[in-house]
Amino acid sequence: MLFLDVDGPLLPFGPTYQPPYRPAPTASPDANPLLARLDPALGPRLAALPCTLVWATAWQEEANERLGPLLGLPQLPVVEWSELAEQDALDQRAGLHWKTRTLLACAAGRPFAWVDDEMTDADRHWVTAHHPAPALLHRVDPGLGLTEPDFATLDAWLRDAVATDRAGTAASCASADSRAPR
Repeated sequence: MLFLDVDGPLLPFGPTYQPPYRPAPTASPDANPLLARLDPALGPRLAALPCTLVWATAWQEEANERLGPLLGLPQLPVVEWSELAEQDALDQRAGLHWKTRTLLACAAGRPFAWVDDEMTDADRHWVTAHHPAPALLHRVDPGLGLTEPDFATLDAWLRDAVATDRAGTAASCASADSRAPR
């Protein structure tokens, strides 16, 4: 299972960012301007990874509606975030990302990779202490987005994880609440 963030990994940002590829066409002039930064070639690369892809983004279902078609991806499971709780506020003060606990609950003890641009060593340490299966927390440079070395790392790790656990699915990731705005 690969939990995939959008802003940063798929939509690089920064004041000097210039895409080295032909940007994806946007459907309408009122579309999110960041969509022009989406590399359509990422879709086949993501689809080729040996895992279940799961949107783990504040875009939530909009990732399926707006990015999926531009990437050529099918509808993917979406992690739905709980309302900001007291524990989340304490976690954030301790340096833990607001997604970390929810993603571990979704993984339900199975191996997973998480691609994001905001995770820190605090998240890695917490996952190591609280998750019984292998986990790869892979930070992507938000100014570059996913690159060839990122895909090489993910592919190698996922192939090893798949070899040890073929039962992983994303069915347990949905909840009824929503969370942080984009």
